[in-house]
Amino acid sequence: MPSLFEPIELGSIYARNRILMAPLTRARGTREHLPTAIMAEYYAQRADAGLIISEATGISREGLGWPYAPGLWSQEQVEAWKPITAAVHAKGGKIVAQLWHMGRMVHSSVTGQQPVSASATKAPEPLHTYDGKQAPEVARPLNKDDIARILNDYEKAARNALAADFDGVQIHAANGYLIDEFLRDSTNHRSDDYGGSPENRIRFLHEVTERVIATIGADRTSVRLSPNGDTQGCIDSHPEQVFVPAAKLLNDLNIAFLELREPGPNGTFGKTDQPKLHGPIRQVFTKPLVLNQDYTREDAIETVATGVADAIAFGRPFLANPDLVHRLENNLPLNKDDIRTWYSQGAHGYTDYPSAP
Repeated sequence: MPSLFEPIELGSIYARNRILMAPLTRARGTREHLPTAIMAEYYAQRADAGLIISEATGISREGLGWPYAPGLWSQEQVEAWKPITAAVHAKGGKIVAQLWHMGRMVHSSVTGQQPVSASATKAPEPLHTYDGKQAPEVARPLNKDDIARILNDYEKAARNALAADFDGVQIHAANGYLIDEFLRDSTNHRSDDYGGSPENRIRFLHEVTERVIATIGADRTSVRLSPNGDTQGCIDSHPEQVFVPAAKLLNDLNIAFLELREPGPNGTFGKTDQPKLHGPIRQVFTKPLVLNQDYTREDAIETVATGVADAIAFGRPFLANPDLVHRLENNLPLNKDDIRTWYSQGAHGYTDYPSAP
């Protein structure tokens, strides 16, 4: 039986264990969306993970509305990321950049422009800005010229990721952001080639993934989906009709791995009663499958040992436990994270959590 603590190949990436660090927005960049020096320390502390998936990283100013989050659209950002990837690699770790377009989940006070989405909808709750939370705005529906432009943005960001010495990328197609807004019938009301049928709603994901693969290779490309819901009010009436074919498509494109964020009815960060779809997806996706959301040590070990998934991505446990792999392997107690410091500036609640004695 496979073990959570044994190596796995994720495309071109040799991961020394099957414990992945999930993408975690931490807001330690600058207002110009540049990574900062403290981020090198933070990621290096967690380099024992089989693979680090970076915090969500903007592909363009249009698509990045989270205050103090980093981007990957400029050469200055590429140069600022290099010390971070170098620090991870110096510890023997691997790291991929998660590529992010937030779609309707941005506010114009941050991006300087109206949000965009598949259709003219708006986020269900107030949005983070530099001046506190503000009411969401109605998104402008993307036309086909916009879609072509955004595909170019994904290509540039993927190329920039390799220039910054990331080991690959993860396409963020989950959590109610732009690609997810195309996938779901609650947010995609289009009547053109990108709306209506599940096949059409998958089209944008297909085109983004193909463009990234053409830029950096399938063996360096992964995708994140959230088939059974998220925390952004972005749902689908029949998710199995969309996400199982989407997984089959990604399998046929030969991506390195697929990560599923799957909240449950009692989740600690997002809840839903919609059934999890990793079982049907496992039947059509034969590449490495990574599951994420509220896994305990025991659940993670069993999930990998029984072949339900090939690896587990941990989020909040990595916030407070830079040595999470060591703690899990030796069944040691975990530090508790402090939600008040998730998005604050500076070292407190970021790089000052203690390792196990």
